[in-house]
Amino acid sequence: QVYKGLDIITNKVSPQEQRLCRHHMISFVDPLVSNYTVVDFRDKAVALISFHTAACLAEQIWASHLYGQTCHRDQYIFARDKIPIVVGGTNYYIESLLWKVLINTKEKTSSAPGLGSDRKVELEQLDSAELHRRLNQVDPEMAAKLHPHDKRKVARSLQVFEETGIPHSEILHQQQEEEGGGPLGGPLKYPHSCILWLHADQAALDARLEKRVDDMLAAGLLEELRDFHRRYNRQKVAENRQDYQHGIFQSIGFKEFHEYLISEGNCSPETSALLLQKGIQALKQVTKRYARRQNKWVRNRFLKRPGPNVPPVYGLEVSDVQRWEEDVLKPALEIVESFIQGREPPAEPLKMEHDATENKRSHRVCELCDRLIIGDREWA
Repeated sequence: QVYKGLDIITNKVSPQEQRLCRHHMISFVDPLVSNYTVVDFRDKAVALISFHTAACLAEQIWASHLYGQTCHRDQYIFARDKIPIVVGGTNYYIESLLWKVLINTKEKTSSAPGLGSDRKVELEQLDSAELHRRLNQVDPEMAAKLHPHDKRKVARSLQVFEETGIPHSEILHQQQEEEGGGPLGGPLKYPHSCILWLHADQAALDARLEKRVDDMLAAGLLEELRDFHRRYNRQKVAENRQDYQHGIFQSIGFKEFHEYLISEGNCSPETSALLLQKGIQALKQVTKRYARRQNKWVRNRFLKRPGPNVPPVYGLEVSDVQRWEEDVLKPALEIVESFIQGREPPAEPLKMEHDATENKRSHRVCELCDRLIIGDREWA
C-alpha cells in the first residue's frame, strides 16, 4: 500500500517491489558500456521527471538513439501528477538531480555511451604531473584547487575545457552566481524537495551489512560472478587489458573476487577455498567502508552545505528493524504528507554546525613527509 501509485527512480530494487509500483531506469545500459556518466544519468532522470512536452519529445529521440528504447508521454512523472521518489545509492547521483552542478560536454546527436572514445579516460592515461601541468596552463584557478594526484578530477577539468573552450572554474562561477545558487553549485532544480536519511548505529549497520553479503552469497552471488566473468571479463584478463577503474567493473562485489575467479579450476581446492574466503572478507570490508563514506557525504554535503538552497534533511533511525513502523514508516509518511499539503512537518530537519571560514581548497605542504595537503580540515 505504501508503494501504490508511486514512481521510483533507483538502481536498488527487488522483483517484488517492481510489481507494486512503476520503477524507472532498471537494466537499460549494456554492461560493457564504460563511459556512462552521472551526466547521462541526470539527463535521463530529469527528462523522466519532467512535465514539459518538449523535454519529453527530446528524451524520446535521445532514448531511442542511445538505448534502442521508445518512451511514451505517460512515462513522465509530473505529466501524470505523480511525485518522483529518488532512492539512493550513490549520493553524487542524487546531487545531480537536486542541484544544477554538472557540466554536459557530450553532443547528444553524435556521441553516446559505448560509442567512440571517452576523452576523460584517454587523459587519465597520462602521468599525473603532466595532467596537472596542462590544466595549470588553461585553468590555473582549478589547478590550484585540485591535488596533482587526483587524476580523475584533473582529467575532468581538462576535458571540460577541451570540449567547451571555457575554463571549468569559469563555468562553476557562472552556476554559483545564478539566482538561487550558492558556494557549492547552482540553484535547486526542484524547490519543493525533501530528503529522508535512513541512518543506523554503526555497530548495527556493520552487522546488517555483513549479513547482507552472506544473504547475497546464499542467493547465488558466486554463480552470477562466474557467469559475468566468463561473458565479459575473462578475455580482457587474458589480453592484460582489464580495467577495474571504469564502468561496471569498478562496482563493489566483482573486483574483490578477481583472484578467485581467474584461478578457479587452475589451483587446488584448498587454495581456491582460501581465495574465496579472502574475496568474501574483502567484500564485507569494502561494503562497510563504502557505507561510512556515504554517511560522511550526507553530513558534509547535505547537512553542512552552506547557503539557502538546501532541501531539509529528516533523519529516520533504522537501527532496530523491529521498530520499522514506529521509527521509519509512520514518521516518513507524516513528513511527505505535510510537504504535499504545504504545511510544516511535525519532525524537525537535521542541522549541523559548519565553519564558514573553513577553506576546503587550501594548499599546504608537510615538509617532514613531503606531502601536499588540500583543505584546512585535512591539514588539522
